[in-house]
Amino acid sequence: MLAHVILDDVDDGLGAGRVRRNDVAQAIADLHQTARFVPQGLVGPFNLHLSVQTNGLIFDIRSVQDVPLRIYRVSLTPFRRLIKDYVLLVDSFDQAVTEGNTMRIRAIDMGRRGLHNDGAALMIERLRGKIDMDEETARRLFTLACILQQRR
Repeated sequence: MLAHVILDDVDDGLGAGRVRRNDVAQAIADLHQTARFVPQGLVGPFNLHLSVQTNGLIFDIRSVQDVPLRIYRVSLTPFRRLIKDYVLLVDSFDQAVTEGNTMRIRAIDMGRRGLHNDGAALMIERLRGKIDMDEETARRLFTLACILQQRR
């Protein structure tokens, strides 16, 4: 169980468009409510600090009292293409919303879901044996990884 998810080194506005801010807020809310996030050998609830450092996604897992428990680093290199495509789709989505083009919005949203599925599968694979999670949790973490990577 995740008590808190904290994006380290990110300002509250994320310097991003409305869709990105909404994506971050929704991903964090979903992680708080429904995440299956089980670091091997640890018992929760946990505070999770996420950051990107030197092309790695850092999972800084802490107790609810903020005592450091474990740190995992996942290389973002295997995610590079997915993150690039995700950012392009979100930009296109923002533009389609501004234009009011509902057909384009639907098509982009379908593509975004596909990227989330691919990103989630890769997240689960990269953390296998370290952190057990379900697909929905991995999808939310992929969203946050994309936003964090873009901010660097």
